[in-house]
Amino acid sequence: MSDTFPPPPPEQPQPDHRSPAGAPPLSPWAAPAPPPGKQRTGLIVTLAVGGGLVVAGAMVALVYALMESVSDSIALPPRSDAPYAEPYEEEPMEPAEPGPPAEKDVTITTCTRDSSIGWPHADLKIVNRSGSPAAYIVTIAFLDADGAVVSDGIATTEEIAPGASVEVRAQGSGEVAADTECRIGTVDRHLL
Repeated sequence: MSDTFPPPPPEQPQPDHRSPAGAPPLSPWAAPAPPPGKQRTGLIVTLAVGGGLVVAGAMVALVYALMESVSDSIALPPRSDAPYAEPYEEEPMEPAEPGPPAEKDVTITTCTRDSSIGWPHADLKIVNRSGSPAAYIVTIAFLDADGAVVSDGIATTEEIAPGASVEVRAQGSGEVAADTECRIGTVDRHLL
């Protein structure tokens, strides 16, 4: 060897390039792999959002156009300037129930107060005098010696056949005097 040439450089370590799975191994003297391509996630998201907004705007415009065309085709009655043109007609009254008045179907058999708590109650006998099965709702007023209402009660029945009778109790609430009296308030007979 001559002295005019420098000695060769020592061997430099090469970077470790791994080949992708299934590809042939890279040569240690091969050029380095190109960097991965630029990702365009931001562009894709922007285009997707913009496209969604365009589609939503088109849908709103379509619905608005359809609503306008439908409202033009619906014939509405002319509008009145008067606050109330005509009053509504009242609903017709239900026909009277057949048979005697419902009040005649109820009698008070006992009117007393409970000895331990002083609350009043009335025992009632209800006879269905109509020609159809019926259910009853009866209100009872409990009166003091001066005739003032001091309590009230209610009794109800299920279906009673024509001509049949039942006994029920109307319970008052609150303590009352021993001389409290009972009076039938309202009797509602519901034909079934």
